[in-house]
Amino acid sequence: MKVLLINGSPKSKGNTYLALSEVASALMANGVETEIISIGAKAVQGCIACNKCYELGRCVFQDELYNRVREKLQSADGIIIGTPVYYAGPNGSLCALLDRMFYSASELLEYKPAASVAVCRRGGANATFDRLNKYFTISNMPVVSSQYWNSVHSCTPGEAAMDAEGLQTMRTLGKNMAWMLKNLHTGKEAIPVAEEPQITSFIR
Repeated sequence: MKVLLINGSPKSKGNTYLALSEVASALMANGVETEIISIGAKAVQGCIACNKCYELGRCVFQDELYNRVREKLQSADGIIIGTPVYYAGPNGSLCALLDRMFYSASELLEYKPAASVAVCRRGGANATFDRLNKYFTISNMPVVSSQYWNSVHSCTPGEAAMDAEGLQTMRTLGKNMAWMLKNLHTGKEAIPVAEEPQITSFIR
């Protein structure tokens, strides 16, 4: 079993990475393989609602980041997405990637356990946590819980290591993700059969 962790910070080894690494350590201690991918600091193409993905089976844009994450999702059994908090929301570049990924590659995501992690200086973590969880709850993905909302507090580089409660929450998240993966693994044949989508427009 393997969990893909996406570091939505432009800083590849910053506090978001530190928080995700704590989750990863708990996963590995419970026999789950992990990999952390950082989105980096380059501009990320957003979705333009062209719907070409319906024809192509993937996003029309051929950027390296999208291709790399899509490839990793194929072998991942679970996903954890971490981000710093910017104005009470996730990093915009991360959302640009996730909008495209969840719209064009939903078949690689559904029924895989997922969780989000927010790293903030003081406030905005709950709104960020809520925003990221919406990607999962529209995609038939079980959301993994922890002992508290998945947030770590920090400001300067490395300061996340001082948030003992936040790091414990990360470890609990990792343990809970491993527990859910192991239990779901035995019931893969019982995944619900999806109904034909019913799309309702409220514009008359």
